[in-house]
Order: sequence, then C-alpha cells, then structure tokens
Amino acid sequence: MSELKSDFLYSEEHEWVQTVGEDTVRIGITEFAQHQLGDIVFVELPDLESNVKAEDSIGTIESVKTVSDLFSPVTGSIIAVNDSLQDSPELVNSSPYEEGWMIEIRVEGDLTAALSSLMNAEAYRKHTEE
Repeated sequence: MSELKSDFLYSEEHEWVQTVGEDTVRIGITEFAQHQLGDIVFVELPDLESNVKAEDSIGTIESVKTVSDLFSPVTGSIIAVNDSLQDSPELVNSSPYEEGWMIEIRVEGDLTAALSSLMNAEAYRKHTEE
C-alpha cells in the first residue's frame, strides 16, 4: 500500500488535505494517485486569489498516461500555489506529501465543518482497496 500521513485527511478523488493554519489547508494528490497516473509531466494550477468550491475541478495533472483533474476538497480562496511544479512537475511523483504539494486554500466558513466529509487515513486506505 502507498504511504499515507495519519494527520492528513483524504478525498474520494485522491487529494490529501493538511491543516496548516486556523483557516488554511494545503492540498496535493496522494501517493496512490501519483502512482496510478505514472510520470507527471505538467501541472496546471488555479490563479492566486481564485475562489473555488468544494468538489469543483480547479486544475489538471498531466502524466505520460493521461490527463486528470485536480479537485478542490473545500470551498474558499487560493492563497498559495506551488510554483516549483511549473519547472519540476516530477516533484509530485518523488515527494507527493512534501515538495509536491499543489495549493493552499483559505477555507470559507468553519474549518471543521468544511473538512467533515473527508476521510481519515484508515478510511482512505479502505477506499483505495475497494
């Protein structure tokens, strides 16, 4: 099984969510997802200050195999994007939970409520085994 971070939350679409502030989360794709995609060759991310809604497509991840959508697991506004991915999209493969993070979102409304539909590591592990 792919590595999972026990203090992260996970979406059904294979995004991970890390709380990095009282109303801010960092988002990327899981090791499972990057493995399924294969070698990442391009990542298109949303613009800073863009408003996003939970479950909306907010970018694309292009690999040698396919192009996949990146979905926002929460509603809010983009406050940071990982510019390193423009020149080095392979960071998503080599370090999906650290250097390969994609965006940070300031969550609209209550953070706990916004994260309530996401899975913990154990639930996500079961999800990927189905």
